[in-house]
Amino acid sequence: MRKGQLLFVPSGGLANRMRAIASAYTLTQQTDSDLQVVWFQDWALHAPFRSIFEETPLVAVREATVLDHLIYDRARKKNFFLPALPQRILFQRHIKEQDVTPLKKQAFDFEAWARGKRCYMSCYQVFGTFPDELYSQLFHPVKEVMDVVDSYRSQFNSHTIGLHIRRTDNAESIAKSPTSLFINKVREEIDQHDDTKVFLATDSTEVKKEFIAAFGSRIITPQEEACRDSISGIRGGVIDLWTLASTQKIYGSAGSSFSPMAASIGGVALEIMNAQTATF
Repeated sequence: MRKGQLLFVPSGGLANRMRAIASAYTLTQQTDSDLQVVWFQDWALHAPFRSIFEETPLVAVREATVLDHLIYDRARKKNFFLPALPQRILFQRHIKEQDVTPLKKQAFDFEAWARGKRCYMSCYQVFGTFPDELYSQLFHPVKEVMDVVDSYRSQFNSHTIGLHIRRTDNAESIAKSPTSLFINKVREEIDQHDDTKVFLATDSTEVKKEFIAAFGSRIITPQEEACRDSISGIRGGVIDLWTLASTQKIYGSAGSSFSPMAASIGGVALEIMNAQTATF
């Protein structure tokens, strides 16, 4: 059977794109297909791939050009659905990001869909299965990022836990994972391990102030504000991911893909703090 081809457009935020690319890589390995990833910047992640990750021989990722925007971008109201026409001409098979969840629920055979065909797919989530170790094989943060990660790691001791407290634009995290749950959890950790240190990753300055006031020098946290609209802000997210991945255990926020990604990168135990399931 002739070799297939997959042009893949990851979408969403950082963790979502990493999951999607790992899924696409696995699919093309399973179907002996060529993979090409086109990286578009948008409001969810406004940074070039090469500004945050090193090149890897496993996956060819290219930054989107003007022509890519006309042909390979996700067809949507924003671009008057113009890319839909060339995509129908160029590709034999096509899956849009909004179709992935319904297809997964139907136990869709992605391998049969991709094998031996010219395919286009946009996606922001996992499809198929692969080992967590694949993330560290596919994604290598640039030196500037890892230097900062190492600086935080140097402050760790034998019992350093990680917290990811999502606020600002995530209503589910705010509702289900109140700050009080994290504070109580840190107190439990200190009761069990007197030398406990905490790496705190959060998009809220107020949360940082609250934890420093409560736990003082135990708290290790970036001083910069988290944001998605700059290279430095996206790099900050990568720094948080790889630093959380180096802790002994991660306590994460409901409704966020960030802390599960950190746990997968580091092979670290993860507990999602959820007031609806917490026992007191």
